[in-house]
Amino acid sequence: MSLLHCSVATGGEKVAADFPYVCHVTIPAIGQLFRLKIVSLRVNFLKRRPRFFILLTLVVLATVTVTVLLIIQAYKMETLSPREERDRAASGAAVPSGQVDCRKAKCIALTFDGNPGEPTVRLLDLLKEYRAPSTFFLEGRRIHKFPEVVRRIAVDGHEIGNHTWTHPALTDISDARIRAELKRTERAITDITGSKPTLMRPPGGRTDDRVSKVSKELGMAQVLWTVTAKDYATDDSALITKRVLAGADRDGIILLHPLHKGTVPAMPAILKALSKQNYTFVTVSQLLAPSKAEPGKIYR
Repeated sequence: MSLLHCSVATGGEKVAADFPYVCHVTIPAIGQLFRLKIVSLRVNFLKRRPRFFILLTLVVLATVTVTVLLIIQAYKMETLSPREERDRAASGAAVPSGQVDCRKAKCIALTFDGNPGEPTVRLLDLLKEYRAPSTFFLEGRRIHKFPEVVRRIAVDGHEIGNHTWTHPALTDISDARIRAELKRTERAITDITGSKPTLMRPPGGRTDDRVSKVSKELGMAQVLWTVTAKDYATDDSALITKRVLAGADRDGIILLHPLHKGTVPAMPAILKALSKQNYTFVTVSQLLAPSKAEPGKIYR
């Protein structure tokens, strides 16, 4: 058995200037210990260190560059506004009977991302009080834990969209996994509501040509947003309200997350203020009528 000991070199020990450590091996033997200097362990540390930091810097820069390019690519991809989609409808096309016509009304779409957990019930009560049909983009992994909530979302006249099964960044995974994330959630929603979702929201808004292609194959359009309250980063309901109202505009699509602590408490003030500004609350599909969302296309 041997033990390795290293110590800082002293003036009395001759060692390489670029590695100020001396290592010894202690070897237990019969009745005595032998100490042996290990000259071969001297490493040219200082000469290697600059190269290491250069390499590390290059890796960091490459990672940042790739991330920035992905974001730029997502924003450079063709997107359609609700007004542009409505203009694509045939001349003289009418909205479904009993539905608001956003070509004439001042419409806005509230959208909610996440799991249908407990705060969703309180949110549904508020939306019913203010007659605010909305769009819920649901993650699939917990849908079956709250089937009654999912059914109520549909029964109350809200729209249900697909927000993947586990909330991955779709641009970072394979085509096969993108398809699986969306299909699994689609089945879960359909099993409970009897209706297949036609809209999906890519987590974080991360999309590209591959995501668009798979979405088109599955018959779903992609919906981004024009306003985010960034409620995932704050519990301050007043700040959430301020951000929503500051960004609200006709044909706007507002992004919120009910499960974050400050969001549902902010909703009464948001709903009241937007109502006073004569907004009509609609689902995303109603916002696009009389046109219909085209699978694979990106709307914001």
